[in-house]
Amino acid sequence: MNPKFRGKYRIESARLKGWDYRNAGAYFITICTKKRMHYFGAIVDGVMQLNDIGRAAEKYWAEIPDHFSVVALGNFVVMPNHVHGVLIIRECGADVETLHCNVSTHCNVSTMSTSNNINDKNHPMSQISPLSGSISTIIRSYKSIVSKMVRQQFDASFEWQARFHDHIIRDQRAYEAIEYYIENNPANWQRDTLNSDCKK
Repeated sequence: MNPKFRGKYRIESARLKGWDYRNAGAYFITICTKKRMHYFGAIVDGVMQLNDIGRAAEKYWAEIPDHFSVVALGNFVVMPNHVHGVLIIRECGADVETLHCNVSTHCNVSTMSTSNNINDKNHPMSQISPLSGSISTIIRSYKSIVSKMVRQQFDASFEWQARFHDHIIRDQRAYEAIEYYIENNPANWQRDTLNSDCKK
């Protein structure tokens, strides 16, 4: 049975139990749009053609190391309805910049309060909030800034899927295979399990 928060059942985290997602290592990340809607452009002859929203998603992913100094990027690609990328955390437990944009990633643009001290161990949210410098914090920051920018400038209906998928890359062989997969993802779009017909 899933644990309750404020009397309601909540979905268990998809993260690996017992693993500190601030640990140094390489992480393969996949983030999808809500209902896998094609917000970011289209694949034409095996090449991803980004639209304005796709270029924004690409730009802000490339800027992640500017806001999280311990992070380096491996290969990444923006697809019609999702983003794949490798995030490399180079140090364990280092301080990083806090969220530079606090907006919901799955509802209408609204500022989330940051004045309630949710990092206080006695605050109820501290038990389920992402830790500073963790993969969850990085992805939340990325999704937030993309959501804010896209909704303000291009499409007020834009939404991410609430969660994201991560895979801890165990060794060099796995790393190289994932880098190859990301690089060739547009050419293999027709066989991609995330390919859907939910076009904008």
